[in-house]
Amino acid sequence: MGSKPVEDLIQASSGVHYSGFHLEEPRTSEIEKPTTSVDESVKQPFVIGVAGGAASGKATVCDLIIDQLHDQRVVLVNQDSFYHNLTPEELTKVHEYNFDHPDAFDMEQLLCVMEKLKHRQAVDIPKYDYKSYTNDVFPLRRVNPSDVIILEGILIFHDPRVRDLMSMKIFVDTDADVRLARRIRRDTVEKNRDITTVLDQYSKFVKPAFDDFILPTKKYADIIIPRGGDNHVAIDLIVQHIRMKLGQHDICKIYPNLYVIQSTFQIRGMHTLIRDAQTEKHDFVFYADRLIRLVVEHGLGHLPFTEKQVITPTGSVYSGVDFCKRLCGVSVIRSGESMENALRACCKGIKIGKILIHREGDNGQQLIYEKLPEDIAQRHVLLLDPILGTGNSAVQAISLLLKKGVPESNILFLNLISAPQGVHMVCKRFPRIKIVTSEIENGLNEEFRVIPGMGEFGDRYFGTDDD
Repeated sequence: MGSKPVEDLIQASSGVHYSGFHLEEPRTSEIEKPTTSVDESVKQPFVIGVAGGAASGKATVCDLIIDQLHDQRVVLVNQDSFYHNLTPEELTKVHEYNFDHPDAFDMEQLLCVMEKLKHRQAVDIPKYDYKSYTNDVFPLRRVNPSDVIILEGILIFHDPRVRDLMSMKIFVDTDADVRLARRIRRDTVEKNRDITTVLDQYSKFVKPAFDDFILPTKKYADIIIPRGGDNHVAIDLIVQHIRMKLGQHDICKIYPNLYVIQSTFQIRGMHTLIRDAQTEKHDFVFYADRLIRLVVEHGLGHLPFTEKQVITPTGSVYSGVDFCKRLCGVSVIRSGESMENALRACCKGIKIGKILIHREGDNGQQLIYEKLPEDIAQRHVLLLDPILGTGNSAVQAISLLLKKGVPESNILFLNLISAPQGVHMVCKRFPRIKIVTSEIENGLNEEFRVIPGMGEFGDRYFGTDDD
């Protein structure tokens, strides 16, 4: 009996499509509708304000947030970029100029930049030169639209118009003695100033400005972080909140090392077939193999390559690329073995190792067996497992590869479907590996099974299910 064509399934696949890539299927009546203000507000970025006294650790907090998001769609804007240019008269008395006063900043320019970024327009931001005290010495920095915008500065909460642009306001609260010690170390070492000048400026301008202008804005903060960058618990909670606000289906934007192959009606039809509990084994295997082949081919596209020129039969020169040679596959027994044929079909003669992890009763963390190529540390590894659920088995397998000397950036994890919980666990633990999948699921049920899922993949593929 032949396998059913996918085209027959497309007509029936009219339900909600839960995927990392959403198919645009507008109804005829929706095509002519203009974009509404509600649609625009949904697309607006998440703006985080990080305020606090000088040397309180604001920059460290921003760096930690950006690092944990692992997201190339995060931009940082510093209030220091918007100092006013000093006039010739002010330059003659620069040591009498108060750089910690609200009037030292061009808030109109800052507001204009933030408004444009919030409406997803690219902007050019100046870089202030602390030697000439102007912002026209260095080239402008182009900042493109982003999903998350972090605005950092001592007085970003002072202007209510700027505050109103923020989705989250954070105040970094660090002891005054600690801030002073940091300022002394920074100014004497990095700016080559003598300690007398630093202390004089602190007592004359910095401390009064903090008491009069910065500390009063603490009341506007949604979150107060004691100890600044040392408070990892607070930063973890902030990052979790940002992820929740960005939404589960924006998971590819959160993790730039996650790749979901673009959904088409063919892919959607094949998913419909293999997810259907009534699909017979031979159909399940046929369409699972097709999907696996697509994932493998997409994954191979993320491997390094070298440029190569060849002579065609017409005598012309063709400039192309040469494939990465040192590869190996590693399948997680037993479901991962279903992906081996597709990998062998794409990579002739490829070596394939195996890992067995016990998944029942121990949350998937007991390594039972491993047989890997001796030179695996010198190869790019394609890790094969069709289902990414909790992520526990994946973490165990990846940890073993790292112990064997495989660089994290050399691991490519291929699977058919991924639960967000598993993606979070793997990407957060191993930010330099790449994950390639065909769809992102809704999540896990109370039994930690992927939903909507496709059941026990190994049993269905190899025909060992109970019925």
